[in-house]
Amino acid sequence: MFVSGLKWAAVAAVLGLIGLVVAVAVAMTQLPDYEQLSKRSDLGQMVRVRANDGTLLVSLGPSFGRWLRYDEIPPTMRAAMIAVEDKRFRSHIGVDPIGVARSFKVRAESGRWRQGGSTITQQLARNIFLTNSRTFGRKIKEAVLALALERKFTKDQILELYLNRVYFGGGAYGIDAASRTFFGHGAERLNLGEAAIIAGLVKAPSNYSPTADVQAARGRASVVINSMVENGFLPAGEAVAAHPAEVKVQPASKQNSVRYFTDWALPQLDTLIDETSDPIDVFTTLDPGMQSAADAAINGNSPPGTQGALVAIDRDGAVRAMVGGRNYVDSIYNRATQAERQPGSAFKLFVYLSALESGMKPSDMVVDKPVTIDGWTPRNSTRTFAGPVSLREAFSRSINTISAQIGDSLGFDTIANMAHRFGISGKISTFPSMVLGTSDVRLIDMTRAFAAVQNRGVGVMPYAIRKVVTADGRLLYQHQANEDRVLVAPYVAAEMTDLLQSAVLSGTGRAAQIGRPVAGKTGTTSSNKDGWFVGFSSGLTTGVWMGRDDAKTVAGLQGGTAPARAFAAFMKVAVAKRPVEQFETQAPIPDWQLEPDEESYGFNMEQTAPLVDENGMPIGTQPRDPLAPDQQAQPQDGTQADQQWLDEVLKRNPENRPQPSPRAPPRQPQQQPSQPATDPLQPRP
Repeated sequence: MFVSGLKWAAVAAVLGLIGLVVAVAVAMTQLPDYEQLSKRSDLGQMVRVRANDGTLLVSLGPSFGRWLRYDEIPPTMRAAMIAVEDKRFRSHIGVDPIGVARSFKVRAESGRWRQGGSTITQQLARNIFLTNSRTFGRKIKEAVLALALERKFTKDQILELYLNRVYFGGGAYGIDAASRTFFGHGAERLNLGEAAIIAGLVKAPSNYSPTADVQAARGRASVVINSMVENGFLPAGEAVAAHPAEVKVQPASKQNSVRYFTDWALPQLDTLIDETSDPIDVFTTLDPGMQSAADAAINGNSPPGTQGALVAIDRDGAVRAMVGGRNYVDSIYNRATQAERQPGSAFKLFVYLSALESGMKPSDMVVDKPVTIDGWTPRNSTRTFAGPVSLREAFSRSINTISAQIGDSLGFDTIANMAHRFGISGKISTFPSMVLGTSDVRLIDMTRAFAAVQNRGVGVMPYAIRKVVTADGRLLYQHQANEDRVLVAPYVAAEMTDLLQSAVLSGTGRAAQIGRPVAGKTGTTSSNKDGWFVGFSSGLTTGVWMGRDDAKTVAGLQGGTAPARAFAAFMKVAVAKRPVEQFETQAPIPDWQLEPDEESYGFNMEQTAPLVDENGMPIGTQPRDPLAPDQQAQPQDGTQADQQWLDEVLKRNPENRPQPSPRAPPRQPQQQPSQPATDPLQPRP
């Protein structure tokens, strides 16, 4: 029986060997060639997003680095990997019988699988063709594929494939990606300590990652170096000179404000290129210097407890900077492209564009007076009425009653159509209060509208992606300029620029001055919930918003304060290297100067409720005399009101006009001209 058993065992062994040979032969015929395996496309798509100057902004998906040929890989790197993962790599046939036997011995002694017997070739087979499931079926397939790989490729080729494909953590596949991720340089420059750290990662990338636990990574590197000495890959003298504890690890890049931009830009790829699994480089319009300046401007000027957003668009529509919040890690919500907030007086851009297109001129005289339209009575934040003023002064001082009269004369649907024409994508109310900016808009849309004014009335389409190329340089997409779309006549845009200049020179936007021509407009909403400033200079248009996400009141927040200061702080850096550009029209310096931000549309005498609700419906329809004794405003500190306090608040002289600037002789507003002043704003039929 014993002899019979041996015979049957011998027959089974022969049949098994024949079956193994057949299986290996079949596997060899189905293995991809070396060129296909070196593409790494099966590991997922790598997307590298680059700035306008080519610098890397963010790398998404797996990171591959450069493919290194065998002779380009440092010998210490090759030796470290073999010593710690497969010390008999050069002698076995793809499967190491000694390693397998040791693995079974440990299993028998401990009662569990504690030590694997996989060779480098088996690990390569598993990484390319199989999963990490712990089954005997998978192990048998792994062994067959390893034997086939050893028959088809040389040892050097197998090691080259392994070192360029194995996962080292942090999204890095291959030693070059790992070296760049953890040490900031290519793998061809790896020293012994760095090579030991990388070799030690294969066992457990998450446990020994230098960016997660640098001490654990250095401790594991010491184990690798000792293994190199014990197995004859490194002289003891050289091991003494290696100091893993002194290896400098590059800190992991933090999620900063750039991610607001990349999160907005990358979804656009779906409409720009066909689906591909090849690694791609996406070259964007972002300017790193401007982005840093934008981040600093928002974080340096936003009031405590508020959020801020900024977007800067070049004259061709290229988005140069985008900040969607004060901290991307705390909140990924992009307030520059997603949030819809009331723009306040910044919306008056469309009111005055409509007026200019209808034939009015910046020098035309209009009358600031009490008005009531369909039961709605707008107020000026100064609680005064200026009487006859020019259209330019009315815009610069953000006089609410003038905007209401323009809307009443031209039609509120005309104002809404103008806003839609300039790129405002949301719904716009046509209630009378809409002229004061009660409809929600997005910051990027408002900035786009102002950019079209700077562009002489030609529409501007914001874009983020300049071109897309594959890793081997094949062009997948190239941005082409859009066909020009004229929104308003050039002279209308020039006259609007005239008004916008005045708002910065002497109006509510004086804090936005940067020492070169600037045109822009402030916006402040009811109860100081939102502050805006949008303007342009030297070909760059920038919009700034500040407020709370819960839309609660922010004490002291006005468009002419923190947002205008943030605009100036950013633009001083952003346009510093650009030539100074004069506007086509030069707004005259007026003989009046403003101190407060005269633009808040939600003001009433008691400061208890806005004059319009969140839907733009009018509240409080009874006109009131702003100077009536029983309706005088009271000091906020609770002290008794007196005439000196009122004069300071109202900034008026005995004729109830703003004090003249010392740069020019005072005007005489009460002096009647030779011909009676006419009011070009007649109510529509």
